[in-house]
Amino acid sequence: MSPRFGLVLGAGGAVGRAFHAGVVAALDTVAGVDGRDADVIVGTSAGSVDAALLRAGLAPRDVLARVTDQPLTPEGTDLLADVPMWSPPEAPAESPRWRPASTARLIAAARRPWAASPGSIFAAFMPEGRRSTSSLEEGINRLYTGAWPPDALWICAVRLDDGERVVFGRDDSAPATVGQAVAASCAIPGYFSPVRIDGHRYVDGGVHSPSNADLVAGMELDLVIVSSPMTADPRALRLSPDSAFRAACRVLLRREAATVRRRGARVVLIEPAAEDLELMGRVVSGMDFSRRSEVAQKVYASMCERLGRGPLAEELAYDDYEPEARSE
Repeated sequence: MSPRFGLVLGAGGAVGRAFHAGVVAALDTVAGVDGRDADVIVGTSAGSVDAALLRAGLAPRDVLARVTDQPLTPEGTDLLADVPMWSPPEAPAESPRWRPASTARLIAAARRPWAASPGSIFAAFMPEGRRSTSSLEEGINRLYTGAWPPDALWICAVRLDDGERVVFGRDDSAPATVGQAVAASCAIPGYFSPVRIDGHRYVDGGVHSPSNADLVAGMELDLVIVSSPMTADPRALRLSPDSAFRAACRVLLRREAATVRRRGARVVLIEPAAEDLELMGRVVSGMDFSRRSEVAQKVYASMCERLGRGPLAEELAYDDYEPEARSE
């Protein structure tokens, strides 16, 4: 019986997508781990886009080529022929009067503050963003024609008006197309408009957790690989607000990883190193689309080195894991 593995792709904006592209390509090139073969792929925000691309059959090297504007393989060219590269539209010039996105959620949180997560309160307090994710939704739906893939693809979002995490592709109570799910997962509060699905408004899954890695606990997986752009290697952290935020995200990720490990799976956490952060910049500049190519190439080079030797290579080494040959 072949070992089972899961792939978790976390939040991080356009720069986070570039990080994922470098990671999944390096995993394939150096470690022989093809993300398309994962038994479950969990995607949050930026990670939901790459999760959907991998599940649609896009090779890891084409995920990298897509972000770095390099030629795709013939298979990748055919797959993405009708899927334009996504960049969000500019917001309208006039700024509306500030109004919280969900006063109902704020009132509920005031009544039961112990039951309200800080992320859900933040999402409710921020005004609705004015940029649309509709073009992203349309592009992803062209890959899936409305049907979910047979292999597990879990896309995380947060229901704005009650703050609950929803896992599209897993929760039967939340029907959506893959495109709708990805658009909802990417709807950063205050930046993108909430995505309305079946009468509910949804925002970025990172509001609940930057990775949502705890979802794979108890799935009888042998190995779980987490690509986490919003945390960082401890040696890369400095005394700054950005590092403080990344450190807080790292604490949450470690808790989620511990939950997964307690259920019997090996967990490998892949986070930006110091040289990666130099190009990635601060978390607040994560939507800088102009840096995608440079970041992806840098991360790919550094990850190839880290996966080839050192602690990360040792963590990923799995004696019983034998990647299956995949026909293109």
